[in-house]
Amino acid sequence: MSDALSAPPPATASKPLSAPQKALRKLGLVRAIDLALHLPLRYEDETRIVRLRDAREGEEVQIEGVVTSCELSPGPRRQLLVVLDDGSERCTLRFFSFYPSHQNTLSVGACIRARGELRGGFLGWTMMHPTFRVAGGELPDALTPVYPTSAGLPQAYLRRAVLGGLDRADLGDTIPPDALADCPGLRQRLPGGGQGVWSLREALYFLHHPRPDTSLAALEDRSHPAWQRLKAEELLAQQLSQHRAKQERDLLRAPALHRRPQGLDQQLLAVLPFGLTAAQARVVDEIAADLARPVPMHRLLQGDVGSGKTVVAALAATVAIEAGWQCALMAPTEILAEQHFSKLVGWLEPLLAPLGKSVAWLTGSQKKKERAAMLARIASGEAALVVGTHAVIQDQVQFQNLALAVIDEQHRFGVAQRLALREKMRDAGLEPHLLMMSATPIPRTLAMSYYADLDVSTIDELPPGRSPIVTKTVSDSRRDEVIGRIRAQVAQGRQVYWVCPLIEESEALDLGNATATHLELSAAMEGLCNADGTPLRVGLLHSRMPPVEKKAVMALFSAGLMGVLVSTTVIEVGVDVPNASLMVIEHAERFGLSQLHQLRGRVGRGAAASACLLLYSTNESGRLSETARERLRAMAETTDGFEIARRDLEIRGPGEFLGARQSGAAMLRFADLATDIHLLEWARAWAPVMLERWPRLAQQHVERWLGGKSDYLKA
Repeated sequence: MSDALSAPPPATASKPLSAPQKALRKLGLVRAIDLALHLPLRYEDETRIVRLRDAREGEEVQIEGVVTSCELSPGPRRQLLVVLDDGSERCTLRFFSFYPSHQNTLSVGACIRARGELRGGFLGWTMMHPTFRVAGGELPDALTPVYPTSAGLPQAYLRRAVLGGLDRADLGDTIPPDALADCPGLRQRLPGGGQGVWSLREALYFLHHPRPDTSLAALEDRSHPAWQRLKAEELLAQQLSQHRAKQERDLLRAPALHRRPQGLDQQLLAVLPFGLTAAQARVVDEIAADLARPVPMHRLLQGDVGSGKTVVAALAATVAIEAGWQCALMAPTEILAEQHFSKLVGWLEPLLAPLGKSVAWLTGSQKKKERAAMLARIASGEAALVVGTHAVIQDQVQFQNLALAVIDEQHRFGVAQRLALREKMRDAGLEPHLLMMSATPIPRTLAMSYYADLDVSTIDELPPGRSPIVTKTVSDSRRDEVIGRIRAQVAQGRQVYWVCPLIEESEALDLGNATATHLELSAAMEGLCNADGTPLRVGLLHSRMPPVEKKAVMALFSAGLMGVLVSTTVIEVGVDVPNASLMVIEHAERFGLSQLHQLRGRVGRGAAASACLLLYSTNESGRLSETARERLRAMAETTDGFEIARRDLEIRGPGEFLGARQSGAAMLRFADLATDIHLLEWARAWAPVMLERWPRLAQQHVERWLGGKSDYLKA
């Protein structure tokens, strides 16, 4: 059966698309299967008529009666008031917006069916803006679906389009019987009676038109077997696309980079002022094993804030450089990129200089002459390691032989940006190895689903000597106490961060801005001195400052010449000042959980006891939103990044959590990683089996569910 959608037809000069047809395309409802998979938001029960004398207040009911009155209320805000008598009692239908045709349909004597929420009162029953139609004909035998829609797409038109899509779509099973029989939750009572596994066709027809006796709770929480079938299908499609992407990458070629005895990596380890933790050593070995293979590495290196991912990346870079190839490290912000550059130059330049190699620095803010010199060093191969921001992937950047690409805070980059970095060595017929790093640990369910195409290395321990961080939530009403604590800290020679959510004043949001807070703290710290007797400095750092000013401020703070740094979230990642022992986050209720955890990780990097104060403001009624309360509670209860990530997933869901990784690709529409882990584990187990034993069915399954979107999963 053809999966082509006959409505809307292709636009022609003589027959352009109608508004509803354009709206269908805007919703992505192009193929018949797209319409079939466009499931209802909720249902209305139009299968029975309720007598008013038997109804209860607050119920959504359908009534039928004769119009006894239809009139416009006087006054500037006219209402259409219609009285309906069903033979047992009367009900007033109240319309605040209406068309002239409504008065004709609802004229006195007309027999009408109206559906809405019943409200009681001194004047009797009322329905506000009910749906209505002329009475007559048999009652439907199924619940009426209400679909997600957009402007210009009436429910009636959409219902007809969906029904047509259901009839035209190829809904034949693409999952082998063995896999279906092994899937938990699918073997239930079937629509026609008896026990068995719901087919896709049965599940879809049922969900579009469920029987009146169906449990609404099972439909709403998606625990019904028909929902289970759809979620299993969707998760299997996702797993198939991820496994297929991994298989396709395994067919590509990359330079095989082997560690050598007493090589650069060993020389680097010998000069580092610290030793590797067991977790770091383990992931270094995992990455080295990947680099030695002639297929592109596609590995995610995850570790909590401060776990030491940069040195792992440096050791991977030495393996590539030792083999005569180049390496690139790309970070999302200039401050983070500069932090990496500073560390890597200190570690690697002494080892690279005897080889005639160097570390290059590349950002968008460089002056033309400096940039041209860097580009020349990169093109000649003299720059063995290139560190920078998005500037690294610009067209004019030409590598001589890029073998390893490292992307830090990978969720900040989109698919196109990651692909652009990989394209930098396509002329050689080879792909670079790709190492993506994240200080936001990936919850297990995400690793199993959205990151199933990646190999994941985890640094699950912190280096020794890191001080624990005490986290407390503090009401903004105690702001003076907090400022007093800051004075005490800086008087002891410690340094303090104060993070603000906004740069400028905003009338819409009653938030203190960074500039105002800087002035406030500068006045509060007056009279305090640095260890050398000079007046204590309070610095200001925000995203709109010129890069040169940002660099100067960070240099002063890093050198201990600035006691307090007032900043926006540009210091979220990468800043490493061991003497900073107190972090104050203003309007903490405005930040996401992952961001709060990242900010907290800027302190506790030395041996001194450290604290993070979450300064929150309540609304006019003196309350925090439930989401904000959950975030602050999680921060106060744990410093474990993996537990934070798990709670963040619960609060936000996978869409926001993943950031830009899935840019252009479909999120899971039906499955819920929090409740459907059993289906995810089933899909994960059967996807490689299907690809090996039933490749044609696997291809059909992915095309049905993802169309061309699965290409985005390859980045």
